[in-house]
Amino acid sequence: MKYILFSLFVLLSVFSLFSCQDDDDTTCTESTWYEDADGDGLGNPAVSQLDCDQPTGYVANDSDSDDTGGDATDPTDSGSANSVDPSLFLTDGTDFTVTLVDCTLSDGTTTKCYEIVTNGMPTDHNMGPWCPDNIADGADAGGIWLEGGEVYDVDGAFIENMATFYNDDKWLMYDANGDIYTTETQDDCANAANPDVGVAYENFCVECLPSYLGDLTSTYTIPMTPVLADSPTQFGGGGRGGSNGPSNRGIAFNGVVFDAPAPTDAILGAYTLAPFDDAGGHINLNAGYHYHAATGVSTEIEQSDGHAPMIGYAMDGYGLYAQLDADGNEPTDLDECRGHTDEIRGYHYHADKPGSNNFINCLAGAYAN
Repeated sequence: MKYILFSLFVLLSVFSLFSCQDDDDTTCTESTWYEDADGDGLGNPAVSQLDCDQPTGYVANDSDSDDTGGDATDPTDSGSANSVDPSLFLTDGTDFTVTLVDCTLSDGTTTKCYEIVTNGMPTDHNMGPWCPDNIADGADAGGIWLEGGEVYDVDGAFIENMATFYNDDKWLMYDANGDIYTTETQDDCANAANPDVGVAYENFCVECLPSYLGDLTSTYTIPMTPVLADSPTQFGGGGRGGSNGPSNRGIAFNGVVFDAPAPTDAILGAYTLAPFDDAGGHINLNAGYHYHAATGVSTEIEQSDGHAPMIGYAMDGYGLYAQLDADGNEPTDLDECRGHTDEIRGYHYHADKPGSNNFINCLAGAYAN
């Protein structure tokens, strides 16, 4: 009997021991986690929960005073701006994606950036046409040309009168039937766009088609939250200013790049014409489809206060807006980069007029290396 009672006591002790160990394994120290709705790594002190492990969408700090995507600094400060809103981009998850990544800016700031990978094919408007077929064609058969700050329709009459327009009798872009000489193949496109284009393509209208691009994609990186630089950065890549800065000006909501000014002098010097479509874009076999003017065709975000609509983001993450507001007025206080500040949008840019072959003049903020 004593043996049985002793055995029972041992079994109960062992069971109790293992039960305590199991309880110890499942216990934890709960921490407070704060919601990070805008993904900037800063938590909202007004929204929190207790948990042993970090919940998705929550962080350990509570230092975000604006968890809706806005910058926490005073919006009247010339260096402040709203953070980039990735939901504004017309992404499709395949040919156009936006991903949050770690990055280092030109001023050495380590931060988060949006990596934008795009095939540059707009889904919000058609590309082309660029070159009309005959000098009798109307404006709907061709694109536009930018000259002297003005936008001209590249219709048949424009082609017919090139010699008068440029005061040069060497311009004759059509045959006896009025049919316009136009590039017709990918090789023609490549040869006519070559800086050393020969006389074989003189008086040709250069029209490079989307079908020539294949699987071409481009990658752009912009800061999630803009950082004002100590001094403006001039654009590189042969654009105005010619520094080591980026050559691209920004990104439209459809993933098409706002490019450096088109080399119109070189194009005309070769006695060729490479029109832009009504959206201000044309195709280069290396760069893909890209814009040289903001004409109001691509997606715009209207502003409830009558401010000019937003058309995309500059390469430093600051917002890029159209030239004119709802009343047709351009801001009078733009700085050297074509930027200024208001209480709603913080610092932001306004695109130059469409005929200028230009968007903005420099970057006020640090850009991603």
